[in-house]
Amino acid sequence: MSETTTPWLLEVRHLRKSFPIRRGFNRKVVGAVRAVDDVSFAIREGETLGLVGESGCGKTTTARCILRAMTPTSGEILFRLADGRIVDLSPLSRAELRPLRPQIQMIFQDPFGSLNPRMTIFDNVGEPLLVNGLRDRRARLERVTALLELTGLRPEYLHRFPHAFSGGQRQRIGIARALATEPRLVVADEPVSALDVSVQAQVLNLLLEIQARLSLTFLFVAHDLSVVKHISDRVAVMYVGQIVELATTAAIFGHPRHPYTAALMRAVPAPDPHAPSGDVALAGEVANPADPPPGCYFHPRCPFTTETCRTERPLLREIGAGHLVRCHRAEELALTGI
Repeated sequence: MSETTTPWLLEVRHLRKSFPIRRGFNRKVVGAVRAVDDVSFAIREGETLGLVGESGCGKTTTARCILRAMTPTSGEILFRLADGRIVDLSPLSRAELRPLRPQIQMIFQDPFGSLNPRMTIFDNVGEPLLVNGLRDRRARLERVTALLELTGLRPEYLHRFPHAFSGGQRQRIGIARALATEPRLVVADEPVSALDVSVQAQVLNLLLEIQARLSLTFLFVAHDLSVVKHISDRVAVMYVGQIVELATTAAIFGHPRHPYTAALMRAVPAPDPHAPSGDVALAGEVANPADPPPGCYFHPRCPFTTETCRTERPLLREIGAGHLVRCHRAEELALTGI
């Protein structure tokens, strides 16, 4: 994939999502939780961007804002349509979003909870087709059969119910449903975290195979760095609602430039019983998104903190070709990756 010739499919600019804190009998607003705090990134057509971070860092909220399952507080979500037009999804109403929904689909984290247990696999996978106007049952049957074969499932499974399948098979059904409307962007929200390790590898390889065959673009949300390394072209690392580092997978894992990214790398277990574990625990607690610290959000836990870090908010800036970091000392730190 050539970065100079491949256009952006999705560009997010200064995205913010806050949730009000209400207290008292009158439910008065006394503050706000900044779940997503000034997030900007772009994804090229045919690319997989991994969005990683600890639980509660805002990565799933970011994904749901992009899908417009949530309405962002502010910012732009620019999506390039098949005809080349660019549409900002953030201010659109439900009626205006409806014709765009087939182009952006989601693979959910829980493969069982995302399927209707009272509907057969044919009905579960074929429902997006029915909702988007495909009334002909025979045409839906042919399309669902092709989708099951594409995701490695047998066509004779069509009339079974979700409880008859294993977790890995259910996730394949979820993938088939996400592909039903022939989307151009697929948001995968931790699609393998609920699966066994051996099944995770099968599902990841399936996603890579489908991406190559259908030229799909993925936003892959995860907290497991080994999974992200396997599937992503670029990686964005989030901390307390902000992107702190964004670069190619090789650059992130080989030479991280933010202390938080390096700490995540140290927490990845090495497949060697004789390898030293090292000090993987970060000091302190994750900052409160309702009351973040002044300066850099990471400075209370960072071993390289200076007075500038405590008082001045760092900007996400480019320190190399396509390598963005939100750190005052990014150029002078010598951090190790995997």
